[in-house]
Amino acid sequence: MTRIQGSPQGGSVRRDSTGRYEITSTAGEVVRAFVPAPLPPDPPVLLEGPLQALHDRALLACGRLDGVSALLPDPELFLYAYVRREALLSSQIEGTQSSLSDLLLFELEEAPGVPFDDVVEVSSYVAGLEHGLARLSEGFPLSSRLLREIHGRLLARGRGADRLPGEFRRSQNWIGGTRPGNARFVPPPPAQVEACMGQLEQFIHGGQHGEHSLPVLVHAALAHVQFETIHPFLDGNGRLGRLLIVLMLIDAGVLQQPLLYLSLFFKEHRSRYYELLDGVRQQGDWEAWIDFFLEGVESTASAAVATAQRLLALFRADEERLVGLGRSGPSVRQGYAALRQRPLTSTKQLKELSGLSFPTAGKVLETLVELGIAREITGGRRNRLFAYDAYLAILGEGAEPL
Repeated sequence: MTRIQGSPQGGSVRRDSTGRYEITSTAGEVVRAFVPAPLPPDPPVLLEGPLQALHDRALLACGRLDGVSALLPDPELFLYAYVRREALLSSQIEGTQSSLSDLLLFELEEAPGVPFDDVVEVSSYVAGLEHGLARLSEGFPLSSRLLREIHGRLLARGRGADRLPGEFRRSQNWIGGTRPGNARFVPPPPAQVEACMGQLEQFIHGGQHGEHSLPVLVHAALAHVQFETIHPFLDGNGRLGRLLIVLMLIDAGVLQQPLLYLSLFFKEHRSRYYELLDGVRQQGDWEAWIDFFLEGVESTASAAVATAQRLLALFRADEERLVGLGRSGPSVRQGYAALRQRPLTSTKQLKELSGLSFPTAGKVLETLVELGIAREITGGRRNRLFAYDAYLAILGEGAEPL
């Protein structure tokens, strides 16, 4: 076995064959489409030395994230906003220009004027993730069928609605370039997609049952690259490929809640990400990719822990401002709990979430504004909207439009 210079541990195994090229034609142009070999790689990946140590740190960081989420007063509260942050980041990688506030406003049906196409795309990502998690909780296997179902929700509305939602592609696609001949990468021909996805499904299930003897994080790292290489859909492959990672970790029991997302890490290291995918396809350098992936898991999980801890500190500090309010105290605390559930809200929504009457909900929001916890953002006297700015600022870090 020879070594490739510049990858972790001083090198990685050179694999003579990571796939094959199939010559086809598209629109009269000869195309060299890449068909990946089934996983796991041959020879096997080398998880040793510094790479093994990085894996152990990444797994420990996942455990800390799982633990800290249980400390939040309401884990579902954190989950609601964090999932939307991920939806935003993953969609931004594909070119959308929405903000977290745009998405939350869109979900408030009484808030008009939000950029429609971009926000619909982000909202559809949330719907796809929630569908996938619900199906897994019912015991449905993580399979090609489930990925097609999730894809159907990802592209159900907005710009992707005419791109065969929920169906594998029936035409050739390519990545980069204006045509296959000058593309950076050409995935398998459409006739090979079903078979490639079947092999990937077998690998995903084989890892679950110990057939491949791969750690869960490595298993997810390999599956992500294979999915992106197959590129089985006409659109939405990037978003679904990133969703696949968290679904695999949830399915394997590494995480109890979907709180680990690599979209921000991939967004910040976009060039390196694509370079490493090409390194796998061209030289079989899986170890360099796994090193990058595990670094992303460790840093992302640690950042999510820090975010949860900052939110806990914010909630404690703001709850202290509610002490000594007298007779209005219980109502204000109810209203504040509702504001934590929906950090961008209206009087009507706060009323529904808190169980307060409409007039009381209005007074509570005014009190929260006076205390510096909430801010009225419309400037009108009717149909007013309120933002929990400090909460949104913490969740929005790194999620600003590109």
